[in-house]
Amino acid sequence: MALQATPYKVELNLTDLDRGVYENLRFTVAKHPSETEERLGVRLIAYALWYNEQLAFGRGLSDVDEPALWEKSLDGRVLHWIEVGQPDAERLTWCSRRAERVSLVAYGNLRVWQGKVIDAVKGLKNLSIATIDSESLAALVKDLPRSLQWGVMISDGTLFITDERGQFEVKLGWLLGER
Repeated sequence: MALQATPYKVELNLTDLDRGVYENLRFTVAKHPSETEERLGVRLIAYALWYNEQLAFGRGLSDVDEPALWEKSLDGRVLHWIEVGQPDAERLTWCSRRAERVSLVAYGNLRVWQGKVIDAVKGLKNLSIATIDSESLAALVKDLPRSLQWGVMISDGTLFITDERGQFEVKLGWLLGER
């Protein structure tokens, strides 16, 4: 019998001072059986970073032809493809051919990955790559409850995430492009 996805109920109070976005959002996100809490946390961070009404979670790990998140136009074109993790250069090139804009939020030990991938993809004009500090991510997702109530404030590219466990500061680094 196959393992089932784990649903997480999310209540997200988003204040993005950089873009002038102020929203109270409620949604359910599924955590794939093989997905880590870090990856789920990064998907939620990416959702807050690039939130708009058309942004949706893709099947991600369940379907290699879909991203972690994406924004589609009314006619089905992919406007923004958002990946998380450490995809190889071939995957990023493939994604950049399918969308007007591609963003990646990379996390984990990036030293080896960065050396292999960045030079190979720096010519892709529609690609932006952000990084998240491993320590702040680990603190944020430790003992992540199934019912999340996050207050997220984004100011000068830094996320301040508050929940019942306290406040977490998540700084982004940019390897390519910008938000």
